[in-house]
Amino acid sequence: MPRQPDDAVPPTRYTRPTIIAQPAAPRAVHRYGDLSAAPMSTIVALATSVWPEPVHRRRSRNRGLDKIGDYLRGHPGDTWQQRWDACELNTRLLPAGDASPTGTTTARAEFAQGLEALFALRVIRPTLQAFRANKLMRYSHEFAQAEGDPELERFITAVNETDAGDKFKRWAIFDVCTALTYQGIPIADLTPEAFMDYAVRTRETTGRNGEHLGKYVGHMAWQVLHGCGHFRASAPPTLRGALRAPQLTTTQMVDQYPVASQPVRHLLIDYLDRRGAEIDYASLARQAHLITKLFWLAIEQLNPGQADLRISQELYARWREHIMVCDDGSPRTDQATVLGAVRTMYFDINLWATHEPEKWAQWAAPCPVPRSDIRMLMNHRHRVRERTHATIRTLQPLLPALIDAVATRYETWRTLLDAASGVDDRLQFSVGDRTYTRIYSREDRSLAAQGATPRVRVHDHQADKGIDVTRQEDAAFWGWAIVETLRHSGLRIEELTELSQLSVRQYRRPNGEAIALLVVAPSKTDRERVIPMSAELFHVIACIIRRIAAGKSTVPLATRYDDYERITSVPQPFLFQRRIGQRIEVMTTGAIGTHLRAVCADIATTDPRFEGIHFRPHDFRRLFATELVNNGLPIHIGAALLGHLDLETTRGYVAVFNDDVTRHYQAHLQRRRALRPPEEYPSVTDAEWAEFEAHFDKRKVELGGCGRPYATPCSHEHACIRCPMLHVDPTMLPRLDDIEASLLKRRDRAHTENWLGEIEGIDLTLSFLRSKRTEVQRRLRRHTDLGLPTTAHPPAGSAAPPSPSAG
Repeated sequence: MPRQPDDAVPPTRYTRPTIIAQPAAPRAVHRYGDLSAAPMSTIVALATSVWPEPVHRRRSRNRGLDKIGDYLRGHPGDTWQQRWDACELNTRLLPAGDASPTGTTTARAEFAQGLEALFALRVIRPTLQAFRANKLMRYSHEFAQAEGDPELERFITAVNETDAGDKFKRWAIFDVCTALTYQGIPIADLTPEAFMDYAVRTRETTGRNGEHLGKYVGHMAWQVLHGCGHFRASAPPTLRGALRAPQLTTTQMVDQYPVASQPVRHLLIDYLDRRGAEIDYASLARQAHLITKLFWLAIEQLNPGQADLRISQELYARWREHIMVCDDGSPRTDQATVLGAVRTMYFDINLWATHEPEKWAQWAAPCPVPRSDIRMLMNHRHRVRERTHATIRTLQPLLPALIDAVATRYETWRTLLDAASGVDDRLQFSVGDRTYTRIYSREDRSLAAQGATPRVRVHDHQADKGIDVTRQEDAAFWGWAIVETLRHSGLRIEELTELSQLSVRQYRRPNGEAIALLVVAPSKTDRERVIPMSAELFHVIACIIRRIAAGKSTVPLATRYDDYERITSVPQPFLFQRRIGQRIEVMTTGAIGTHLRAVCADIATTDPRFEGIHFRPHDFRRLFATELVNNGLPIHIGAALLGHLDLETTRGYVAVFNDDVTRHYQAHLQRRRALRPPEEYPSVTDAEWAEFEAHFDKRKVELGGCGRPYATPCSHEHACIRCPMLHVDPTMLPRLDDIEASLLKRRDRAHTENWLGEIEGIDLTLSFLRSKRTEVQRRLRRHTDLGLPTTAHPPAGSAAPPSPSAG
C-alpha cells in the first residue's frame, strides 16, 4: 500500500506569506540500498556499522530494532513502510514506547531508539505529526551521521559557528533534519517552500506556552540556509520576512473584491496604476479599498446592471445610506474620507480625459458627490477633534502616575536582578521584605560551567512561584524606555521604530561645545527634521544603546518590518530592537501598543483612575504638543519640533559603523527626501552656516542653555525661568537658590504693599523655578555616557549636520 501524504497544510494567521508552503516531492534516498523490505537482521547489522559507539546505546538500539520489527510484522503490508502506515503508532500518533508490552522505562527507551534508527536510515518515512509524537533527543546527530551528506555537514558547521545559544543551535539542526525526514528528501532538495511547509505545520501543531518550540521553529535554520547560499538569493533573508505578506499589485488590490463588470475592473486597475506613481503604498491600498469595496462593489450590489460611472441621484442617495453603516452594524465614522476618495477619482478621470481622451474619455462622468455633502461632513472632523481633546484632558492628569509606575517597575526588577545575579544556585537571599531562592535550569548550569552568564531565575517564597527575572527586567526596561522616549520627543510611532544609532548625532562647535542632536527620518511625506535632545531624552537613548550594544562599540544589526509599506528593511543598527529567541528584530508598532495597554492594565489594579483607560503611542505626541504650547512655547516652534507642515495640524493636537550600514541608512534618508521637492534641500552657504553657528551662541543664557529649534526667536523676551525650553546647568543650582530668595523678598514687599497682581506673577515664577530645580536634581542622580562615535567635523558650508532648511 503506498504511503499516504500528510493532510493539507493547516490554516495559519499568515494568510498571504511571501513564500508559499509547499512540501518537496519525495525521492528515493538509498545510501545503503533499498531497505524497504530488508530483513530486520540486515537493518540491525547496518545500524551497528553506522553507529558503533557508544556500546551501551548500540546494544539498546539493536534490542529496540528487534522489538519494533516484531511489532510492525503484526500489521499488514509487504514493506516496513506499509506496516508502519497501518500500525497505531502512526494512525493514532502514539509514542514508540506505547508499543512495549511491558511498559517499563527501559523497554520504552529501546522501542524509541529502534524507531529512531528506522527513521534515520530512511527505512520508514513518517508524517510530521507521527515524528513529533516521539521525543528523539539524539535524532539530529544520528541522522547526520547516517546521511553522510557533505552539504548537510556544511550546514551544521555554519550553525555551530553562529553566536546563538546552544539550545537554538540544536533546534536549528533538528529543524532541518526533521524536514528532510518527513518529506523524504536530501538537503539539496530543501527549497524555501519546502522548509516553509515544515515551519507552518510545526507552528500550527505546537502548544504556545512559554518557550515552546513552535514559537522559535525554523528562524535560525532559515537564516543560516539563506546566509550560506543554500536558498536562492531572491528569498527573504529571514523566516519572519517570508511569513509576512508582501505588497499587493494594483490588480491584486482590486481582485480582493468580486467586481462583476470587467471593464470597470480594468478602469480601477488603470486608475490605481496612475495614482501609484504619486502616493505611497499605504495610501494606495487605502484608496483601492475605498473606491473598490466601499464605492463600486456597493454600487453593483444596489444596481447590478451598472456598467459605467454615470450614477443617478437616486442610486447615489441609496449608496450614501448604504455606507452610513459598517459591515458589523456600527455607524461609519469616516464617511467624509469615503466621499473624498470618490470625488477625487471622478475629478482625476475628468482631468486626464482632457489630455488622454483615447484612454479616459469614455469614463468621464459628472461627479455624483456634491460639495454640499463634503461641507456637511466636515463637521465630523470637529467631532473627532473634540473627542481627541477630551481624551488628552483625561490622560494628562494620569501621565505622572504612568511615569512613576514604569520607573518604579523598572527599578524594582533592576534591583532584584542585581541582587540575584550575585547568588549561587539554591541559595536564599532577601530584597526588601521578600525572600527568594536562586534557581538554575539545566541550561543555566551548562552556561555557568562554560564561564558564560546564565539567566537569572528565582523562586518567590511569598508568592510561591518561579520568576524569570531576566525576562521581567527586560520587559520593564523597554516599557520605561518607550514611555520616556515618546513623552520627551513627541515622535510618531513609526519614527520611534525607525530610530537607529545613526540617528544620534554629536555636533561639536568650534568653541568645543558638544550638541546632541536626534535626526528624525521623514515619516510619510513630512520632511526630515533635527531636534536637540534634552538631558532626559539623552539619558534614555544612552541607556538603550548601552543595553543593546552590550559593551561593544556598535549596536547589533536588526531588520525592521514596515507595516504600511509591507517591506522588510535591510539590517540596520535600530535602537528599539529585541532578541526573540535566535533572531533580532525591531519591535513592531502593534507590540509597542500591546505593551502599553498591559502596563496600564497592571496600574489599574492599584489605581482606579486607570480602569478602562490606556495610553496609545500617539497620545504621548499630543500630550507633548499640549504641554509645550500651554507652557507658552509659540505654536510655530511646536510645529517645527513635531514636524508639522501646517500650523492647523499642530492646533489639532493642543488641548564607528560599517560602511554598508551607513550606506543603507543614508539611502533610507535619501528615499525619504525624494518624496519632498528638491528645492527644500538647498546646499548650505557660508552665510547660512555662520548664522547656524550664531544660533547656538544666542541660546546661551545665565542659567544654562535654551533648547529652542534653529531659526526660532525667544518668545518670552528672555524671561527664561518660565520657559519650558530652558535647560538649567547643574552648576547654577546655587544661583536658583539666590533667585528664589530674591523672589521671596519681593513677594513679602508686594504683600505688604497689597500689590496683588505682582504676587500672582511672583508665585507663578516661583512654581517654574522650583520645578526646574527638582528636574535638575533628579538629573544629577543619573549618569549618562552615550558612547557616541567620533566623526570628522565638517567645514563651514558643508551639508552635515543636515541643513537648517531640513529641520
